[in-house]
Amino acid sequence: MKSENEIEITGEGVIHEEVVKKALAQQPAEEYLADLADLFKNFSDTTRIRILSLLIADEMCVADITAALNATQSAVSHQLRILKQSRLVKSRRDGKIVYYSLADDHVKTIIAMGMEHITE
Repeated sequence: MKSENEIEITGEGVIHEEVVKKALAQQPAEEYLADLADLFKNFSDTTRIRILSLLIADEMCVADITAALNATQSAVSHQLRILKQSRLVKSRRDGKIVYYSLADDHVKTIIAMGMEHITE
């Protein structure tokens, strides 16, 4: 019977039990891992990455993003809705025009680190 602080290792063939226990003890809760996986899914679409890359420079309205990407307004709006629901972009209204920008500096950092990784 395991105590409250013990980590149960399931499966066969564990060679380095202490290493496995240490790794499991440091692993975030399942709900955070699921949220992290969902976050990274939002970076799996080229159009969304292109939009985020544009927004690194400055905030933009849908018409400007549409022109920059040579895409339809509908397609850009759809991707912006996904990015906004994922809290990767935010919006502000100025009269009839809605401007989009990165939600925070973390998004810029994720993009920059990804670019650094793939260009090494």
